[in-house]
Amino acid sequence: MEKTRNTVTNGKTNAVKRYEDLDFTDDFMFCKILQNNPQLCKELTELILGKRIGGIVQVDRQESIEITADGKGVRFDIYMEDDEQTAYDIEMQKGLFKAIPKRARYYQGMIDLNHLERGARYEDLMPCYIIFICMENPFPEVGLHKYTFRNVCDEKPDLILEDGAVKVILSAEGTADDVSEEMKGFLNFLTSRQSNTDLTRRLAEEVEKARRHERWRMEYMTLQERDERMREEGREEGREEGREEGREEGRIETLVSLVCKQLSKGKTPQEIAEILDMDLFVIQKICDTAADFAPEYPINDIMAALEEKI
Repeated sequence: MEKTRNTVTNGKTNAVKRYEDLDFTDDFMFCKILQNNPQLCKELTELILGKRIGGIVQVDRQESIEITADGKGVRFDIYMEDDEQTAYDIEMQKGLFKAIPKRARYYQGMIDLNHLERGARYEDLMPCYIIFICMENPFPEVGLHKYTFRNVCDEKPDLILEDGAVKVILSAEGTADDVSEEMKGFLNFLTSRQSNTDLTRRLAEEVEKARRHERWRMEYMTLQERDERMREEGREEGREEGREEGREEGRIETLVSLVCKQLSKGKTPQEIAEILDMDLFVIQKICDTAADFAPEYPINDIMAALEEKI
């Protein structure tokens, strides 16, 4: 049975969420479900924007944009483009709000720079929607569920600078009667896990399917292990960079390599799970597969066999 681990950050104890307890608002689950279900992603985006969008031609989880080798890049939760040449970035925000305005500004700029690097002219820059789905109320004194921001003229507020950039912030804690019943159903789903609309029922079904997805479970556990090692080494400030590095390097390959090293030392699956502080279910699956390749334990062959089993 998977453990609930505790980590200490800045003097506070934080429980590491078990994979089977993840829900749609958790970063890992949010990204997996939307990236692997383009139609659901499209429908959710249309609900948020209140309009039809083009057919989806690209959906990326954790899309990374690096403009310069030594500059600060950006990694989006969900980045997609449609066949009408419009870009969308969707972010799930469970924590504090204060950094969102500047993050939205930066994300938009990075999307624009990326398109220019791909050869676009200024006049060809894609319309861009930056969407933040917030669990907390970003403007409690206002209390809306939805805030849409465009560049407008101070002297003439009805004059909009048509630069194609729109930022949308949703609040699950809104109190005003400002959105549709379907949108209220989605926001209620985020806070209560109750699925009372067609969209939220399908999202809930995808969450349940994802909880039974063995490869994703392995990815999640390996990512948590990497984060915990970085915390133990006193590199909390570099946690996000390490998280990004882990996504690109291949989390499961790293875990398989660690397990095989312990197998070569004669350790049992139970002992390996305790050494790595990992879920025994995941470790047992890797050990069972690796047993066919003992004593050399070629990682690539084990990965191929594991992939076939999963």
